[in-house]
Amino acid sequence: MTSTGFLHPALGFIALALALPFLRGRHWRWMLLIPPILAIFSVLTVTVGDYGLIPYLGNALEPGRVDKLSLVFANVFAIQSLIGMIYAFHVKDKAHHASAALYVAGSFGCVFAGDYLTLFIFWELMAVASTFLVWLHRTKTSTDAGFRYFMFHTLGGLFLLGGLLLRYHEIGTFAFLPVDPGNAQYYDWLILLGFCVNAAVVPLHAWLPDAYPEATVPGAVFMCAFTTKTAVYVLARGFAGFYVLAVAGTIMAVYGVLYASMENNARRILSYHIVSQVGYMVAGIGIGTAMCLNGAIAHAYAHILYKGLLFMGVGTVLYAVGSANLDKLGGLVGKLPVVMLLYMVGAVSISGMPFFNGFISKTMTITGAAESHHTLLAVGLEIAAVGTFLSVGIKLPYFAFWNKPAKTDVKLNPIPKNMYIAMGIAAALCFLQGVYPQMLYRLLPFPVEYTPYTPWHLLQASMLLSFTGLGFWFMRKVIVPHHGRNLDFDKLYRLIGNAGLYLVCRPIAWADSIWTTVYRVIGLRALMDMAAGSSWFDRKGIDTVVDGTAYTVRNIGRSGAKVQTGRLQDYLALAVFLALCIYGLVAYLG
Repeated sequence: MTSTGFLHPALGFIALALALPFLRGRHWRWMLLIPPILAIFSVLTVTVGDYGLIPYLGNALEPGRVDKLSLVFANVFAIQSLIGMIYAFHVKDKAHHASAALYVAGSFGCVFAGDYLTLFIFWELMAVASTFLVWLHRTKTSTDAGFRYFMFHTLGGLFLLGGLLLRYHEIGTFAFLPVDPGNAQYYDWLILLGFCVNAAVVPLHAWLPDAYPEATVPGAVFMCAFTTKTAVYVLARGFAGFYVLAVAGTIMAVYGVLYASMENNARRILSYHIVSQVGYMVAGIGIGTAMCLNGAIAHAYAHILYKGLLFMGVGTVLYAVGSANLDKLGGLVGKLPVVMLLYMVGAVSISGMPFFNGFISKTMTITGAAESHHTLLAVGLEIAAVGTFLSVGIKLPYFAFWNKPAKTDVKLNPIPKNMYIAMGIAAALCFLQGVYPQMLYRLLPFPVEYTPYTPWHLLQASMLLSFTGLGFWFMRKVIVPHHGRNLDFDKLYRLIGNAGLYLVCRPIAWADSIWTTVYRVIGLRALMDMAAGSSWFDRKGIDTVVDGTAYTVRNIGRSGAKVQTGRLQDYLALAVFLALCIYGLVAYLG
């Protein structure tokens, strides 16, 4: 792949993961910044084309398909990987950095994969590496959540694997090409289902709010950026125009904000908002017009930056205070003013406030839905925008930073400077893209003219944000966070799991009890009788033969000892006696 003029960004991260166990000294962490910098350089300098073709089974595997669609995702992945590595710079655990590096490598591998087989390999690399980012938190809760996360992604991977193998059997190629919505085959639907698992499409989403809040603080920053957005990329690549995705995406957008509004844990609030914000992208892909596709891709780019910033802000609070539960926070505006300010940049970005990047991307998708006469979908996405500002832009910062603190004597852990630097970079990009939209729009794959700063768009955003803020002010004492955890579809999954265990374990337990009874009544008695028979045979048979032989040898030995008198006349008499016996025997036989 490197010999053709394209340095695949995944290679640097894989090399870092392999080298980390052997790095020594105090300055090894500076090596973390090399792969992201190389990735940024590679993405900015590569030209469109196909790189590194590998012959396999009469096909050509293509790990380096570079076009405008892959480049826009690779661009933001490279930037976010650098921000994530800076944010995690203080972490001394090499296993964490290796897992993060392999996770990022998997994302780059998926983005540049031109065939399903290469895509599947990197897809599974992402699943395994990200699971370790959950487990490395090293708590019982994170261990359990990591297992559930891995099982869910294994299921999604099996759908993808089954679909690509059936597809290869039918048409004889692994090429990853767009699917015609009107001519989709059963194997295409299996592949789509596998992609929907990683996109957290409702009801296949519960792994996300279950696992992300239990990951390590910097691990969650990586996870919020790559898994779902890689799924958005493959959906845009292969399944644009599938109307079922438009409906599913709108449901995601509304569903996510509803559950986020009820949550108490800040990282779970942000996790549900990943479901909601990815819903905008999935809906835009499902509508399938150039405007909506550009909006979905632009929103994915913006989302990676502002959602990473939000997770960094909440992670910093968790690092400093030791808790991310809103009922245990409050009064932090005076203690963590810079964190509050940087968090609010992400909060107003995700809420679609003018002059921040969420405004220039979210309005494009909603406008595209309205212009293509999908009015109900556009209304659903607008409703989700209200819930987003309510929960992430107002509720979370209010109860974390401005509300009366639950405890006044909280001692804060010192925050490493690298965490502030990472948040500052992300905040600057969110603002710069908001005031200069062409910074993002020039990367988009389709030539669509769109102007976000129109009087109507500005008035619409101002009205939504103002009335939402006013409503929260009147309801602030009603929607106070309470300790607890909402399971939503997790309840159904656990019910199905427990039912499966019941259906499997009860028959096995019944059969085991029957066998135990039969063994105790019949089998054990038979074994005791066999043991008694073996004991009798040992005494009467084996011992008789062995002991009889021993006794005979002993008696012969005693008789022989008596004959050995030491007198010559006795030996001559014995010789004469033996000779007469032999002579008599010969005479008798003759």
